Amino acid sequence: MELLKAEANNQTLQVKVMGDFDARGSRSAQAQIDDIIHNDGHREVEIDLEQVHFMDSSGIGAIVYLYKRLVERERKMRLENVTGQPLQIIKLLRIGQAIPVNTHASNEYL
Repeated sequence: MELLKAEANNQTLQVKVMGDFDARGSRSAQAQIDDIIHNDGHREVEIDLEQVHFMDSSGIGAIVYLYKRLVERERKMRLENVTGQPLQIIKLLRIGQAIPVNTHASNEYL
């Protein structure tokens, strides 16, 4: 798994996740996730999951971890372009009740 960061504007950091968001991917991305939490000054973080075709409980855990740490710092986070199996697990676990989730197909948040 790979995380690519790009500034959308002064307020928003876009993070594109590429590859499987599983135990191995979560471990490999931990340093980058911590960097986003501690060293990035953007008020909003947008996680683009368009290139993620598989997510397990470790991926969900990494997303929730990031979300909680950002909220503690009075920052916002949302998930963008979620489809397929990752969308199914996010819906099943009702992640959209806490974190805004854009399903890409409808451009509406869960």
